[in-house]
Formats: sequence, structure tokens, C-alpha cells
Amino acid sequence: NAGFRFADADENTLENLDFTCKRGETTAIIGSTGSGKSTIAKLILRFHDVTSGSVLLNGKDIRNMTQKELRDHISYVPQKTWLFSGTIADNLRHGNDRATELQMKHALSVAQSEFVYDLPDGLYSRVSQGGTNFSGGQKQRVAIARALMLNPDIMLFDEPTSALDPQLTSEVLGVMRQLASDHMTMLVVTHEMSFARDVAGKILFMCDGRIVESGAPVDIFG
Repeated sequence: NAGFRFADADENTLENLDFTCKRGETTAIIGSTGSGKSTIAKLILRFHDVTSGSVLLNGKDIRNMTQKELRDHISYVPQKTWLFSGTIADNLRHGNDRATELQMKHALSVAQSEFVYDLPDGLYSRVSQGGTNFSGGQKQRVAIARALMLNPDIMLFDEPTSALDPQLTSEVLGVMRQLASDHMTMLVVTHEMSFARDVAGKILFMCDGRIVESGAPVDIFG
């Protein structure tokens, strides 16, 4: 029964939200711009706190957890993918500063980022600020690999294909299907109904800050 209202707002942004995301399950939150779906992601990450109800992680109210404790459980891939200047290895170690090359190779493989090994310097290839020397799809896949380095319980994606063409969208879909078999909880925020249908086992349809429909893709889309 979670709700949220910005301090300067006259009405709630989110109301009466009640759902569970289980381990090994992919849940997609869909809806038009302004429906509140990205705000849900921010509540889970504690960029904001709920103003009514609660958000629970393994039964514990996340407001009673330290930021580090919470973030140790969650990896976040935002809508606007950003790579840091340095090397690909430096970027991956933002997810795990003690990562071995073998661990990095595994994460890149799961994220279908083997293109890294076709680069002259492989893992130690240079990355421009923001990742401007890589394509949108390459940045997205490296960002997913970086998120995987934490070995999270929850992978949270915000509009993972918004800047990608159909071919790259298909590649990211393949990555996410592989992740879905890795026994982690996946939560995907997207306005693309076809992508939600293809990647998720459960759909939450948002409108004006409320869940107006929920269920399996076949229940929502027929």
C-alpha cells in the first residue's frame, strides 16, 4: 500500500501500490510518460522515500537499512547509460573493485559484450568520458556487465531500449532473457509494450500513479 507525494505537490504522484517481485522473476512496469513508473524505481533505490506504506526487501523496510546495505543488493541500469573515462576494466570495477579478469570476462559474456575482446587492448581499451567512443548498444551492454559485477539480488532497468534501434533492442532483449534465467529478481521500467511482453513474466500497467492492471503478458495483451 505504498504511496508517494513530492513535498511541493498538491496531490500524490503514486497511490495504493501493492506488488511483489520474486527471485527468478522478471516484472515489467509499463505506462505512458508521467504515469509514475520511473518514480517507483527511485523509491526502490531510496532516491525518494515513500510517504505512505512501505517498500520491503526480504521483508525488511528499506528505510531501516543503510544506503550501502540497500545498494549492495541492487544494481541499477539507468535510461541514459554513462560510462566513465578510463578503461573498460575500470568501468567494470566500479561494480566490484576487487574483480578478477575472469569475473569481468564472465560478466561481459553474460551481457553479450564479447566485442570488447575484438578491440586492440581488450579489457584495457580506453573509454572516453560518457563512453562517446562506443555505440549506444555497446555502452548499454557494458553498463549491464558493470551492473552484474555486483552479483546483485535485484537488477533494475529504467527504459533499457529507449535510445536503441530495432537490431540493438533485439540484442539487449537477448541479454535480459539470459539474465532472467540467473535466479535474480529483475524489474524493468519501459513504455514499450512489445519489449515488456517479450521480456517479462509479470506486467504492471500504470496510469496516473496507480496500477490499473497486472498479470502475465497473455492476461494484459491477449
